[in-house]
Amino acid sequence: MTVTAMAPTATPAAEEGTPKKSKKKLIIIVVGVLALVGGIYYMFLMPKPEKPPEPGEVVALEPIQINLGEEHYLRIGLALQLTTKAKEADGSKALDAAIALFSGLPVEEVNNPKHRKELKKELETELVELYEKEVMGVYFTEFVTQ
Repeated sequence: MTVTAMAPTATPAAEEGTPKKSKKKLIIIVVGVLALVGGIYYMFLMPKPEKPPEPGEVVALEPIQINLGEEHYLRIGLALQLTTKAKEADGSKALDAAIALFSGLPVEEVNNPKHRKELKKELETELVELYEKEVMGVYFTEFVTQ
């Protein structure tokens, strides 16, 4: 005796009563919600890029002498390019940073234009940090070695 298994057959009435749910509508809704959330983030929550600082007044500082290596010295004058948001121009931080940077350097390094440019850039970076972005540049108004 052989037993054959028969698959249950669905009646046409049962198929008509439960229509197939389409996932297409759900996908469209999810994509729409994600697009809306992305648009809101872009418009309101995304960090705004910082505007470059606007140049304000230039403050010249009194020249100072700095001891270099091998009994040489440097007489240097600085001018600070402030931003328009700068409140006051106290030059003591700038002079201190210049003394710390140039002290003890060999005169050959200070007189080399390439090294002088690198030193100026390093001093400018230090001053931007010290003055909390109220200084945007530094100029050498006097630069004499002996």
